[in-house]
Amino acid sequence: MPNEIKNYDLVIIGGGPAGMIAASSATERHKTIALVDCHHELGGAGINTGTVPSKTLRETALALSGLKSRKLYGVDLSLRREVTVSDFLGHEQNVRAIFNASLLKRLESDHAEVFFGTASFVDSHMVSVCPLPGASAQDGPSTANEAILLRGEKILIATGSSPVRPDIFPFGAGEIYDSDTILKLDRIPKTMAAVGSGVIGSEYGCTFAALGAKVHIIDGRDKLLPFLDTEVSLALAAAMERTGITFHWNEKVRQCAVLPSGEVTLSFLSGKSLIVDAVLVAAGRKSNTETLHLPLAGVTTGERGIIPVDDQFRTNVPHIYAAGDVIGFPALASTSMEQARRAVEHALGGEVYALSPLLPNGIYTIPEVSMIGETEESLKKQGIDYVVGSARYEDTARGKIIGDKDGFLKLLFRRDNMKLVGVHVMGELATEIVHIGLMAMLTGASAQIFVEACFNVPTLGVLYKTATLNALREVAKSAPNASSSQALDPARFSD
Repeated sequence: MPNEIKNYDLVIIGGGPAGMIAASSATERHKTIALVDCHHELGGAGINTGTVPSKTLRETALALSGLKSRKLYGVDLSLRREVTVSDFLGHEQNVRAIFNASLLKRLESDHAEVFFGTASFVDSHMVSVCPLPGASAQDGPSTANEAILLRGEKILIATGSSPVRPDIFPFGAGEIYDSDTILKLDRIPKTMAAVGSGVIGSEYGCTFAALGAKVHIIDGRDKLLPFLDTEVSLALAAAMERTGITFHWNEKVRQCAVLPSGEVTLSFLSGKSLIVDAVLVAAGRKSNTETLHLPLAGVTTGERGIIPVDDQFRTNVPHIYAAGDVIGFPALASTSMEQARRAVEHALGGEVYALSPLLPNGIYTIPEVSMIGETEESLKKQGIDYVVGSARYEDTARGKIIGDKDGFLKLLFRRDNMKLVGVHVMGELATEIVHIGLMAMLTGASAQIFVEACFNVPTLGVLYKTATLNALREVAKSAPNASSSQALDPARFSD
């Protein structure tokens, strides 16, 4: 046993988006903090294997493929040689290195102690940190021969999640990857299968398709990203098919085998089969709780290791909190950071603000998709009468300039007061454009705000005014006794 116990106001387990924000929030309150991470670098999946790398790879794929140039100008600027791994991953690795260095520097400036090692509970206040295999002196104090004991008055678990690896896939035997290992591929495959049409499978499928790979997406369902508004889901699937992606709906993989040639064969329950150069298994994720020894702290878990929490992100043990992927849905970097901020404020006695129920969802497929609020299906299910207002990118000056023929904005308003209740965008910069609608919804705005607003031209922000006016025209059509000017009068829909 180690001779020394280090005491802190807050011990954070996990150095991903949630853990980093938690540390920053705690140092602002002049508290003593220890942050433990089980990797040799900070940032978690958000920086090292998930959010930032996958989006960087997407932008690299668009740049290297010349995809936008071919669509807009009819000019092929793609590379005239086989793309190498260094071509593909170089920018991603540079971005990741910059982020890792800045994260460590930030913690050092905040006077937080960082321990690189594997954390596990000894009791509800004590955490043991074991050194990482192959750790060097620069990896911090956890590189000692013995474990270090950290005692936290409060503890935050922010250990994130990992890809699920179904037994039928022989990982390590060939070109079979998950979302963590796909960045380690040694070549760009000519053919690729993504098992699972969720966000990860769809995003990576689009990235590799942009680089010329023939991509197959396999799923046991019959709809792409079913949480999306159906119109958007169908439009996205059609756009992806136009890039050369083939969907195999209502199919499940029965067997996966690596051939002597190095190719991978997938056999489906339907009896069909598929041979590809590489396979990405995107079968969901599980919380990283297996090595924490949570029973010793009294913390309970649910399916796939998910830790249940209350509105303040407390576990069943009041002084132990959890945030981020480890607590399950929505498992986004953006929501993880906000959850951690709220958890720390509550844990350290600060001012606790409400976490907005309006959480934007951004999907970096090609084209991008983003949404906030209700879908047509959810409004129908609730029996809420609504009005749809749509605007296509190609009907705006900016849309014509960038040549986006697939993009559109779809707004959903309550018919009784024309309050904005849903925003759905597909097209270039969709994940940015959605925030205009988010701010309007947070303030409880009606159609009036977009009618009165003046947007720069040429911009994609104009889509909001066009879509709103189209919605108001639909209202006028359905109210035969009302004049056009009455139907379009924004005052009619204000509070």
